[in-house]
Amino acid sequence: QVQLVESGGGLVQAGGSLRLSCAASGIISSINRMGWYRQAPGKQRELVAAIASGGGSPDYADSVKGRFTISRDNAKNTAYLQMSSLKPEDTAVYYCNFAQYHMTYWGKGTLVTVSS
Repeated sequence: QVQLVESGGGLVQAGGSLRLSCAASGIISSINRMGWYRQAPGKQRELVAAIASGGGSPDYADSVKGRFTISRDNAKNTAYLQMSSLKPEDTAVYYCNFAQYHMTYWGKGTLVTVSS
């Protein structure tokens, strides 16, 4: 089992920045993928960004490219999402996602609200 603890959500004005963190604990493989998804009211959950433990180019949704940066600290099993130039349309619950051994785990979510 893997447990995920998210932090860093909150209220920010448009144009501002926030950083989300997701710490994974439990039985962690050296080969895994961590990412962030978001779900706005009335919309489906969508991928925001993801990064593999072995490196390589992260994946980003087109809507956040150039504004969001995902990174990770493998020693701490922690992923970060630096969000800049935030827009009201970025308002959503952000969920941490962890995948290994064909299993997927989800955090409880953290709310990000961007005011105009």
